[in-house]
Amino acid sequence: MAETTARLLQLLGLLQSRPVWTGPELADHLGVTVRSVRRDVQRLRELGYPVSASKGVGGGYQLGAGRALPPLLLDAEEAVAVAVCLRLAAGGTVAGVGEAALRTMTKLDQVLPGRLRAQVAAVQEATVTLESRANAVDPDVLLTLARASRDHQRVELGYVAHGGESSHRRVEPYQMVATGRRWYLLAWDLDRDDWRSFRLDRMREVRATTWAFRPRQAPDAREYVARSVTQSPYRHLARVRFDAPASVVADRIPPSAGTVEPLSDETCLLTAGADHLDHFAVHLTRVGVGFTVLEPTELGESMRRLADTLRDAADRAVAGQDERAEVRRASSAGEPR
Repeated sequence: MAETTARLLQLLGLLQSRPVWTGPELADHLGVTVRSVRRDVQRLRELGYPVSASKGVGGGYQLGAGRALPPLLLDAEEAVAVAVCLRLAAGGTVAGVGEAALRTMTKLDQVLPGRLRAQVAAVQEATVTLESRANAVDPDVLLTLARASRDHQRVELGYVAHGGESSHRRVEPYQMVATGRRWYLLAWDLDRDDWRSFRLDRMREVRATTWAFRPRQAPDAREYVARSVTQSPYRHLARVRFDAPASVVADRIPPSAGTVEPLSDETCLLTAGADHLDHFAVHLTRVGVGFTVLEPTELGESMRRLADTLRDAADRAVAGQDERAEVRRASSAGEPR
């Protein structure tokens, strides 16, 4: 009986780990026959788990949604990860989940073993959440896109572009990327026949369709979104070589502002977009590292104007100090001894 119970728990964990399993795949993982898998699946159904079975290409066993939420199996690392993420979600970028996240975290903490509760408590005590101007995302949109990405289902949505233009999109969703302030979706745009990134807070009427798609060879979602948010929306594309290792510059420039690539052990390249080169020039000086503007030439002109402005301000500051010192000397000379 103990062996059967352990196998049922292992089977349940496998069914929760991905959408569909074939009988032979489950039998191979569990070390039993396909007939034993069928019996164990029936036992799970008797316990209230909605396990469905389908035949043909792409068919197999699938754990579906029932009338009530069945218990989930979490290993130690997953439990800690869930608890920490719930803590961050209480003050994060998903709208309306703060209270629910706290309730769920309380339930999870009640059943966590002591050693895991201590790990979660250590992370929570060392973490504070500041209010931010993050763009809130509708939780339903987030969940719809997550499920569609996992199950390879096409999605239809309304989208408001950077310039305010509205459009209807049909996409194949692949992966979501969070930058800290915003959520993005990497997807194949069926009407434009190309890869695109979409901001989730600009989406409207997101709907997963019943059309499944065969996954394509996708670009790295993190790199693609980083290029999209730091270069594509802007009027100017700038490239700047810094006289410092990439690790040093990357610590001072957030990923949402530009991409930093090493050129050598002591130099790196920053690629970033900008609408106003004069403002961008100011930000470059704040990095605190020597640099060379490679392009565009207009950025070099902005740097010269900034240098003239700073030089003039420095001269005025020195002149002001001299003038104040002269006033103090004259005042001191006129005082009675």
